[in-house]
Amino acid sequence: MLEESRYYFSKAADTLELSDRIRQILLTPMRVVKVELVTEADDGSLLHHLGFRVQHNRARGPMKGGLRYHPTVDEDHAVALASLMTWKTAVVDIPYGGAKGGINCDPAQMSQSELDGVTRSFVGQIKDVIGPTVDIPAPDVNTNAEIMGWIMDEYSKYEGFSPAVVTGKPLHLFGSPGRAGATGRGVMVSLAETLKTLGRSFDGLTVAIQGFGNVGSHAALLIAERGAKIVAVADHLGGVANPAGLDVPALAAWATQHRTVKGFAGGDEFVNTDIIGWDCDVLIPAALEEAITEDNVDDVRASIIVEGANGPTTPVADEVLHKRGVTIVPDILANAGGVTVSYFEWVQNIQQFRWELERINSELDKIMCKAFAAVSATATQFNVDMRTAAFVLAIQRVGRAALARVHLRNKINLPPGFFTMTDPGAVSD
Repeated sequence: MLEESRYYFSKAADTLELSDRIRQILLTPMRVVKVELVTEADDGSLLHHLGFRVQHNRARGPMKGGLRYHPTVDEDHAVALASLMTWKTAVVDIPYGGAKGGINCDPAQMSQSELDGVTRSFVGQIKDVIGPTVDIPAPDVNTNAEIMGWIMDEYSKYEGFSPAVVTGKPLHLFGSPGRAGATGRGVMVSLAETLKTLGRSFDGLTVAIQGFGNVGSHAALLIAERGAKIVAVADHLGGVANPAGLDVPALAAWATQHRTVKGFAGGDEFVNTDIIGWDCDVLIPAALEEAITEDNVDDVRASIIVEGANGPTTPVADEVLHKRGVTIVPDILANAGGVTVSYFEWVQNIQQFRWELERINSELDKIMCKAFAAVSATATQFNVDMRTAAFVLAIQRVGRAALARVHLRNKINLPPGFFTMTDPGAVSD
């Protein structure tokens, strides 16, 4: 994951002709925190885990990024995801830097009280490096609104009432309307903008989705509402397909109850790994990273890929798909709806004034459309693919902000025009 994120960064840095020194400065995390967590299990035994929080860059504002609870969480993983958050927040032009982290635990093997204990222990260990104006965590893989509520509560014990320390909280604990479905909504908007550029519409469009958690389920509901057919969905346990289109609300209800799409009566079962090669117009990988690799890229039949997950396409697979003419909306653009509405939640917490859902969705749509247009314009300007363009745009914005804060402009060898290049998404007076 770390090597792959740096590969995509390097392609953009080559396009901008950045020096090795500048690349190293932009890639190196500002802070890496690793803590030991020893907590008590329900049976009285000791649980032992490691927690990580990587704070990558704060040039454009407080750092922002999710917390995931998964056995694969480690320092390199967190570094890669933290850097992606830096670029993602820059692409959608919200005033944040990037961070990421989590705990190397398996929530499926832990009780609620054990999860509560390890979460509060983690907050106690990192409380001095997070905060409403420093670093604001959010949900990620295997974390949810309830866990974010625990984080707010534990942090507030030390610092006083602090709802803005974390986003993705329950509505009754100062969360924001629209946050749960925000990433999926951003995926839908990204697909809508892509279809416009291709002269196509949702009507009759066939879509396959890998992953049916928060992102995949909300994306499926919104895309189906616009006339497309969700013909196949897969998760970690199985898959279900219907060429006439799945009943997405019924499937979502089934998945909520059973925690899997497997067994849903409204379609035919299939092996979950077959989803990558499904015969469809659009493929949405919305599970974990490295879903499309050199081993299965030749199976891909979709002409459009919208990346709902972080890092679902490896560099080798990305090059193959690009040469084949497959349109890819990259993760740092397509799944940025979540962090955008997290920004709205943070703003509401600071203002202590709640926005209506209609306003939140409207503002999210505006930001996603504007970001898509900026990335498209950058792709045209530099004659590069959308992923490289997204990184180019983000690097420019982060680099300009960083250098504007210190007196280093004359001491760093920047390519000609770096400060004068037009930002296609910049707000003008």
